[in-house]
Amino acid sequence: MQLTTHLTEKKSTILGRWLTMIFESYPPETAIFLRKEKNRFDNPVGYRISEGLEGLYDALIHDFDRERVLTFLDEIIRIRALQDFSPSQALAFIFLLKNVVRQELAKEIAGEKLAAELQDLESRIDGLALLGFDVYVKRRDKLNEMKVGEMKSRISGFLRKSGMNADDL
Repeated sequence: MQLTTHLTEKKSTILGRWLTMIFESYPPETAIFLRKEKNRFDNPVGYRISEGLEGLYDALIHDFDRERVLTFLDEIIRIRALQDFSPSQALAFIFLLKNVVRQELAKEIAGEKLAAELQDLESRIDGLALLGFDVYVKRRDKLNEMKVGEMKSRISGFLRKSGMNADDL
């Protein structure tokens, strides 16, 4: 597969551009921090996104192990779900890879007639997005369950302090 060779050779460039595009989805001051700070402890969000992207990229190019892909997707989507991104915003990063690959490999794609291989890669990226949607929904459901549990706990505490219980309502 010739496309795989080109994707492997340009891995760092493609990953760098993909990461930059994702960071640009944040407010300007946050994007600057995410790009600038490389320490995993000072910038855990940037680090986790970067690590997740690399894992996803390798899975798309080499071996699409569903469990590993789900782990990498969860790393990134967990962050975006916590930050109250809408589903489309939270998952848009996956589709950005298509643009980056087309831009970075434009000459190779046209010159070596790699359209069929590119279409196969883009289909895998679309499949990644579908898996990402499942991950996002599970994450949001979990967050909502936590919020409901917290509200129940608060209400229960309030009722106890006021000398009532839930049965009195």
